[in-house]
Amino acid sequence: MSTTTTRGVARPASAKASPARPRRGLRGSSTFNFWLFTSPFLIGLTVFVYVPIGWSLWLSFFEARFTVTPSKFVGFDNYWQMLQDSKFTGSLVTFTVFAAFIMPTTWALSLGLALLVNRLRFMKAFFRSVFFLPTACSYVAAALIWKMSIFSGVRFGLMNTILGWFGVENIAWLANPDPPWYWLVIVTLRLWLQAGFYMILFLAALQNIPPELYEAAAIDGAKPGWQTFRHITLPQLRATSTAVILLLVIAAYQAFDEFYNLLAKTTWGRPPLVELYNTALGESQDYGEGSAGAVILTLLILIVTLAQGKFLGFGRGDDK
Repeated sequence: MSTTTTRGVARPASAKASPARPRRGLRGSSTFNFWLFTSPFLIGLTVFVYVPIGWSLWLSFFEARFTVTPSKFVGFDNYWQMLQDSKFTGSLVTFTVFAAFIMPTTWALSLGLALLVNRLRFMKAFFRSVFFLPTACSYVAAALIWKMSIFSGVRFGLMNTILGWFGVENIAWLANPDPPWYWLVIVTLRLWLQAGFYMILFLAALQNIPPELYEAAAIDGAKPGWQTFRHITLPQLRATSTAVILLLVIAAYQAFDEFYNLLAKTTWGRPPLVELYNTALGESQDYGEGSAGAVILTLLILIVTLAQGKFLGFGRGDDK
């Protein structure tokens, strides 16, 4: 080993650091690491999502009564039978109207809550958590609370108690389709459960708006309030608003838990998923027609979603 001398003191020469050897083989491969971490999720997604979707599409072209392994091919007969079913088609029309109503209502409420929370000077985290907390509540538990406590048809229900203070007679909220008071129960329940989640999305988008835009608008003479909201805040929220509306449309057509628990013993106001449930898992056990109805519902959601995206400019650049 060579040595160097500094002021008469012999010191060993510093050895050159050898460069780190690159890891070879599968363990050092980024491709291997990618598949190692994603394969459990991909396997679960394939087994529990893609395979059932493909199986349902395959069953829709066969006669599958009381069995999921059919052998008789019927073509589009299951689709024709479902389209001739007045209960199923009526539920599609009803929930198209429901989606057209609940979508702007939830959008406006969640955006309003986000604007209020965003303007708070203190306890912002507290109110954000309070409004978001109903999202963690079970739809079944919330439906039972709405049915048995708040909108109970007896005089001990919360709403009937409040109305009784003003001399209003008891209202059977869920037992009578004329007038359809049950829509008030369902809409308020859906708003309470969903508004907090979309409020968080709007709140994140509001916090990403550059404050320089408001400062420049103030210098140009823009008045704070509606004028600033219309010309600065709302255009900056276009992407988030589009995503929220698309999610609301899909969620409206997929409504099941609250409707099934609120209107299980009625013949009106049933969503499409309840009709599919009764067809496929009811007394008839017709998995073929149930699968065909599921495909029809999926196509309807796809058409409405694409129409909404086209109207709202989903995927277009900001300069278009």
